[in-house]
Amino acid sequence: MSARTTPPSPVPPAAPVHRTAPWGRAIGGLIFTSRWLQAPLYLGLIVAQAIYVVVFVIELWHLGEGVIAHPEKIDEATIMLSVLGLIDVVMIANLLIMVIIGGYETFVSRIGVDGHPDQPEWLSHVNANVLKVKLAMAIIGISSIHLLKTFIEVGDMSNGVAAGTETGQDYTWDGVLWQVIIHCVFILSALALALIDRMSYHRVAPLEIHDGVAVPYAPGPVDELAELEASARLETAGAGADRP
Repeated sequence: MSARTTPPSPVPPAAPVHRTAPWGRAIGGLIFTSRWLQAPLYLGLIVAQAIYVVVFVIELWHLGEGVIAHPEKIDEATIMLSVLGLIDVVMIANLLIMVIIGGYETFVSRIGVDGHPDQPEWLSHVNANVLKVKLAMAIIGISSIHLLKTFIEVGDMSNGVAAGTETGQDYTWDGVLWQVIIHCVFILSALALALIDRMSYHRVAPLEIHDGVAVPYAPGPVDELAELEASARLETAGAGADRP
């Protein structure tokens, strides 16, 4: 006797197609095109980055000029404060780069550098959540530089007041305490953003996309047991269908 054949399952009816009115498509196209209004903002940030390059060169020139002109007056604390100022400029420039490239890629249009040898590593998986966490980490780094400069300046604090040799401003215990508190708030904010980003990646199905990024899927013991049970049911059904 021939094996029993399973009748074909009925084809579900096609979902009705709702056509959008011409004026609705025009408004939607206008809203979608309005994202290009942000392009001049990113171009302005490029100009700001060029200004920071000029500031960096000027500060480096002053540092080298002071060392060459008065080598006998070289002070380690002064050199350290000058170098920290240069690092501060570099970290702000890095922050600008992340905002310019990541913001443009996320909110305006794709840059199209896939496969380029100089493509930044973080650009391949950038999205709004990743960008916020990276910006928070950059702000923490900048705040750390400012706080370290303050600690060096207040090394000779007496009577609760210290005169800054590099910045030219006076430091008080209350001012330093508020800087430490603000820095701790930055750290807590970054931790909260990272936690929210982690919580948003829930238990996903294979090949699920979240914010334009393929979420890594690792099958757990429950998934493997379900696959084994499904395979056993299929084998049992196949054996029953082959019986005469």
